[in-house]
Amino acid sequence: MNDPPAGAAGSGRAGVGDRPVRTGAGVTASTAVRYALVPVPGLSLDAVARRSGLHPDLISRFVALGLVDAERDAAGRLVFGPTAPAVLARIQRLRSGLCLNYASLGLVLDLLDRISLLEAALRGHGTRSGTPPWT
Repeated sequence: MNDPPAGAAGSGRAGVGDRPVRTGAGVTASTAVRYALVPVPGLSLDAVARRSGLHPDLISRFVALGLVDAERDAAGRLVFGPTAPAVLARIQRLRSGLCLNYASLGLVLDLLDRISLLEAALRGHGTRSGTPPWT
């Protein structure tokens, strides 16, 4: 009864919602525990492979590299969130557009996520000068 839900903080396994999110005035909060009003079913490896057009082994490699978030079900199979095909499409666009290997794509994805957070913070607080953002 007191067990944390699957994917909860401190479980030792990264889950779909385990990314830190900025809230308020620069405070970082963990989004590991979420209680949805309507349960969202996870996507199987085969479903993600069909939707993204990628081989299941390549998707498993992305999970091992930490490029795509996935959880394991009771049988040990990979279960993905509903945004996994979009994440995989972004990875493929970056790989083909920048000619990077898959290991370096993790760094690029992290930097792009940080830039998005900073731009959102600037839009929320407004810029000090009248100049538009550089992007």
